Order: sequence, then structure tokens, then C-alpha cells
Amino acid sequence: MGDPFRDHALPRGPLLGAAILIGVTIVAAGAVRLTGVGSSRVADAPTVTERAFRFEDRSDGGISVFDAASEREVDQVAPGTNGFLRGTLRGLARERKRQGIGPEAPFRLIAHVDGRLTLVDPATGRRVDLESFGPTNAAVFYRLLVADGGPR
Repeated sequence: MGDPFRDHALPRGPLLGAAILIGVTIVAAGAVRLTGVGSSRVADAPTVTERAFRFEDRSDGGISVFDAASEREVDQVAPGTNGFLRGTLRGLARERKRQGIGPEAPFRLIAHVDGRLTLVDPATGRRVDLESFGPTNAAVFYRLLVADGGPR
């Protein structure tokens, strides 16, 4: 049995059209990303409370969580636990490293009137809307917001 498509050339018109469509899509997405024109963003609801934290890796693989205002340790994340928290912080730390920013600047955890919770990195301008990942994952960060007598 030979190749059944051996004598059939691919039609150039549809292939060229598909290539142009893909190219225009990539250019348009890049333009929106760079300029912000054509993008939409819902304004944040008013803030109920916010708290600033610093996170430090421990030698045992855990993470120490410090209230940035008091410099007191308010929580410890045990090694190998809280994958969502670790992944979120890893992504933000990667951006800091890419921009040459150290871990000293605190992150802001903000609770909004509408129940949303946002983690903001003022050093890079990045933000993570935690409710987008479901209530269980957002609760991991909410627990930090109220840890050690923090705002309720």
C-alpha cells in the first residue's frame, strides 16, 4: 500500500488564509497586551481590610509568614503542604527575580467588600485574584489575613 495522498497537493489558498489569520490574531493579542486598548477590567470593590506579608523559605522546606508591619511570624507553612499557596508565591517570586527585585518588599493581601480576595505584589505590579481559583484555595490566603489576631 502506497501513500494515498502522494498525488494530492495541499491547496495553497486555504493554507495561506489560515497562516494570515493566525498571524493577525497573534499581532492583535500582542497589541492589546502592550497598549491595554481594547481590554476591559472590572474595577475593584472597596477594600474591607488589607495586610502586608513577607514570606521566607525555611531550611526544612517550609515557609515562614511574617506580618510586614510588626515583623512577627504569624504562620508557618509545613513542608510539602499548601500547593496552591506555594505555586502562587513561586509565580510572583519568579517575576521579581526576572526584574531583579529581592524578597524584602512585602506582598499585600486585600479583602474586598464583595468577598473577593486579591494578592498584590507592589514591587512588580502583579496581582492574583484568588477567588478565581475557587473558595478552597482562596481560604488558604484568608486564613493568613486573620492569623495571629489580624483584621477580621
